[in-house]
Amino acid sequence: MGAAALLVAGVPLIALCALLVRLRSPGPALFRQRREGLGGRPFTLYKLRTMRVDADAVLARVLADDAAARDEWARYRRLRDDPRLVPGVGSWLRRTSLDELPQLWNVLRGDMSLVGPRPLELPVLDRFPAAERAARAAVRPGLTGLWQVSGRSETDLVTLWAIDAEYVRSRSLLGDLRILVRTPRAVLTRRGAY
Repeated sequence: MGAAALLVAGVPLIALCALLVRLRSPGPALFRQRREGLGGRPFTLYKLRTMRVDADAVLARVLADDAAARDEWARYRRLRDDPRLVPGVGSWLRRTSLDELPQLWNVLRGDMSLVGPRPLELPVLDRFPAAERAARAAVRPGLTGLWQVSGRSETDLVTLWAIDAEYVRSRSLLGDLRILVRTPRAVLTRRGAY
C-alpha cells in the first residue's frame, strides 16, 4: 500500500527526471537489468538511466588505461569519478537516489520489498561465498536497507556482504522500521552516494 502511494506521488518526479536524462543523452530513460530476488529467482529491476549508452566501452577503456581505477573497481565495483555517467544529470540522480524511484514498481510487483538487502548485479553476486548468497536469497531484496543507511558506496564489497549478512540474521519488523526512519536522512545527507 505504501509503495503504491509513493509511486503515484512520484510519477511526476520520475517523468521529469526521465525527460532530463533524454535531453542529456540519447537512448531510453529507463534502465533495466536482471537481478536475483527471493529464492534466487531472477527479476527485471527498473531504474532511471544514469549512464551513457556506451558505458561498457567507456569502462573497458578506463580500466585498461588506469591501474588505480582497476583497483577501485575490483574493491567496490564502482568508480567515485565515473566517466560513464550521463553528463550533468547522472551523478545528480545517483547522489539524490532519484534514480531508484522506478523500483517502487518492483515493490508493487512483489520482486522487492521496501526494506531488504540491495538487489546486486549478477556479476557481483557471483563473487559472494555460496552460503552468503543463499542467505541473501532467503529474503526479498529491498528498495532501502541496512547498507544504504550505513555508508552506501563508501563501503567495499566485503563490508557490503557483512552488512547484508547482519541484516538477514537479525531482521525484524522493528529493525525494518528503524531503517525506514533512517533512510530519508541518508538520502538527504547524501553520505556515501555517488
